[in-house]
Amino acid sequence: MRKVIPRLRSVLCVTLPIVLLGCVLAQTDQDPFQQIASALQNQQFDKALDLLKGQLQSFPSNSQLWTMQGVAYAGRGQKKDALTSFRRALKLSPDNIRALQGAAQIEYDAGSAAGIPLLKHVLQLRPGDLTTHGMLAVLEYQQGNCAAAAPHFDKAASLFGSQAPALHAYATCLVKLKSFDKAAAVFQRSLAMNPGDQRERKVLASIQLMAHRSEDALATLGPLLGANPDVQALELASAAYEDAHDTDKAVDALRQAILIDPQNVHLYVDFAAISATHQSFEVGINVVNEGINLQPKAAPLYFARGVLHVHLADYEKAQADFEKAYELDPSQSLTVAAQGLAAVQRNDISYALADIKEKLARKPEDPILLYLQADVLMQRGAEPASPEFQIALRSVKRAVALRPTLGPARGVLAKLYLQAGEYSAAAVQCRKALEIDPKDQTALYHLIQALRKTDRKSEIPELLKRLATLRQQATNEEREQYRYKLVEGDTQPK
Repeated sequence: MRKVIPRLRSVLCVTLPIVLLGCVLAQTDQDPFQQIASALQNQQFDKALDLLKGQLQSFPSNSQLWTMQGVAYAGRGQKKDALTSFRRALKLSPDNIRALQGAAQIEYDAGSAAGIPLLKHVLQLRPGDLTTHGMLAVLEYQQGNCAAAAPHFDKAASLFGSQAPALHAYATCLVKLKSFDKAAAVFQRSLAMNPGDQRERKVLASIQLMAHRSEDALATLGPLLGANPDVQALELASAAYEDAHDTDKAVDALRQAILIDPQNVHLYVDFAAISATHQSFEVGINVVNEGINLQPKAAPLYFARGVLHVHLADYEKAQADFEKAYELDPSQSLTVAAQGLAAVQRNDISYALADIKEKLARKPEDPILLYLQADVLMQRGAEPASPEFQIALRSVKRAVALRPTLGPARGVLAKLYLQAGEYSAAAVQCRKALEIDPKDQTALYHLIQALRKTDRKSEIPELLKRLATLRQQATNEEREQYRYKLVEGDTQPK
């Protein structure tokens, strides 16, 4: 997304530059001022700076002179000096519109958030200035603040009418704000400028699907579904057909996509989701089996098949699939914080542990650090009889005592209890974790594991159904996220 910003900035600067390098900044009878203004108008920036030197010595509190100097430095490409001059002018006269515009332009060109308050100040003085609205939209978008950017995109719409990168950014913001209908209308304008662009068509169809405008999405995809459709177009078409309640065509599109790209795990997961929705569980299992034969280490396929087995009340097979999925993808048991830490440390567990211990030495009662220490030790493979295991157990118990609502810590504690054979204690922690987060699939899975070792096995079928439901919901959410990623990823500059 950030790559879009330079393109957007250049669009505004070329179209409506606001630093008036060639304009007369002063109208006065004082001859030196006229000479400076004339030099700036003729882009004789060195001459202007020479003239300004003497004037600023005589009139150091003249905001207009500092503004002129800023313009001269900007004309020479000395943006740092120009910004210093504009800032000095603003200290002397906070409402100096030329200095505000000049400073804002420099910060905008640099993509700096420091330009935002300057542009807002300009709008206080000139509320209808479209260029300022456009620049503010771009900077807010760059900062990831779409709620603030969208109103300015709205007001500057006429500036962006023929600029695809700006329309992409605007549409992406609207998608983030879940204004899907409006986002589709904005992106429709982008496609109209280049109707032969296949990527643009798929992005628009994706947005239309988010808006549940399946017929519009199919119409948009129409030119891509001819003799040689690609997998992405077929996957979007399948989702559109399903949304339009044309399941036969949805299945046909997915089958065609699988034939083109049989290694694509997402296609089998999509097929399993449709099968579950329409109670065609055996058909779904057969198709997922084909995927597993080709991708035997793909955890999402085992999750998908496990869900289908639950619908068939084949709980033993379902549980075996869920266990296999967690075995293949241990990150399913990691918390968001631990995953982030692992990513930062490039999965170097020893380095991560050393970093946590160093922080704990300074903050020994930090519940997050205590829980992370336990989680990392568990990832490291601490055995129940080892000193590391005991450190992990004490650490996470303390974390829970300090912050009882820290659900991920309870999940780690439950897993440690499972490893130690304390199944009843593990079940208690799982239930508490689920009270904090009813959608915690890991806690639910561990609860099932714990109950298998106790006398409460009768609960397991219902818990497996609940796990299957959560997994199905997660799959649907992942599909929606995939559509959003399509929008976000395909709006980069070409």
